[in-house]
Amino acid sequence: MYQHFAYIYDELMKEAPYEEWTKYYLQMVREFGNGGNRTLDLACGTGEMSVRFAKEGFHVTGVDLSIDMLTVAKEKMERHGYSDALFVNQDMRNLEGFDSFDYVFICCDSLNYLLEEYDIQEVFKRAYDVLAPGGLIMFDVHSLYKVESLFKGNTFAYNGDDISYIWNCFAGEASNSVVHELTFFVQEGDVYRRYDEDHEQRTFPIESYKLWLKQAGFSIVDVSTGLIQTSFEKAERIFFVAKK
Repeated sequence: MYQHFAYIYDELMKEAPYEEWTKYYLQMVREFGNGGNRTLDLACGTGEMSVRFAKEGFHVTGVDLSIDMLTVAKEKMERHGYSDALFVNQDMRNLEGFDSFDYVFICCDSLNYLLEEYDIQEVFKRAYDVLAPGGLIMFDVHSLYKVESLFKGNTFAYNGDDISYIWNCFAGEASNSVVHELTFFVQEGDVYRRYDEDHEQRTFPIESYKLWLKQAGFSIVDVSTGLIQTSFEKAERIFFVAKK
């Protein structure tokens, strides 16, 4: 997963509301945080959020399962002057070897790549273990509405100068899951190379995430649609904040 996608991910995600997400998370830190700055960016991808957290004064450690994503993230952080940031190749279900953090972020629907309930429960347990007292876990997930009504059965396309793609979405085998069939055409010199990848995501009801957080020992302090205020039934993304 992300073998080729990592190197074009930022181009395809350039319209993502990263600043809006950052503002929301900073608001939660101000309201509910413990005053620390040690931050773990789980499933950090290409480091877009890591850079933004670093700019706000957080000391960032990034973890991702994809070495390709981490390569891009490390280069990006160094380019922005944050060469002291640590990036680690680990599965977020099996975190080990870390000191405590004040904040654990799982941004950009990364948690939706875990397809089984017990995997998410394990991530919450590991996050609880690495958080300092009063620390926060903060994450966002696709809503049921987005998976069922906006993804499944739909096709998206993008035609850029250097990169084009066709993105087909199919129902996965599990409930509330979707398979993203991605075909990319990337300019390399005088030719366009084709790359194909399949990604599967799954989401769960809000009450399930809340239950699993509580079972891990967390106290829930905020569940919302972020800075875009809308009903949960029509929201595309749901944000969670919980305290140790």
